[in-house]
Amino acid sequence: MKMSAKIKHSLLHQGIEVQTNGVIKHVNIPAKANGRGSSVNGGELLLLALATCFCNDIYREAAKRNIEVLDVEVIVTGKFGADGEPGSDFEYKANIVANVSDEKIKELLEHTDKVAEIHNTLRKGIDVKLVES
Repeated sequence: MKMSAKIKHSLLHQGIEVQTNGVIKHVNIPAKANGRGSSVNGGELLLLALATCFCNDIYREAAKRNIEVLDVEVIVTGKFGADGEPGSDFEYKANIVANVSDEKIKELLEHTDKVAEIHNTLRKGIDVKLVES
C-alpha cells in the first residue's frame, strides 16, 4: 500500500488530506486560534496513529478468528521534551468488549500487539529524510 499525508496551510486556513493507494480522504483539523499552524500537534497525531492502528487491527484480527467485537477503546500516552528531542515512554492499553471469554480477548490483544504495523514501524526505528520538492 502506498500512503501519503499532505497539509497545506495559510493564515487561518489549512487543508489536510491522507491517501492510500490513490484514495484521498480529507481530515478536518482547525488552525490554531492565532492562525499560525495546526491546533493539533504532531505528537498528538502520532499517538492517534498508534491508537487508530491498534483499533483497526483489533477488528481485522478478530474477524480472522470469528470474534465479534462490540466495543474497542485504545488509550495511548507518551512524553515529549524540549524542541528537537524524540518522544519517550510510549505506552498503550486497550479495552475490548467481545462475544468471547476474557482469555480469548487477552490472546487477541497480545496477537494484535505483535502485528500492528504502526507499532512495529516505531519499534523497528525508521529513517525519515527531507527530500527536495
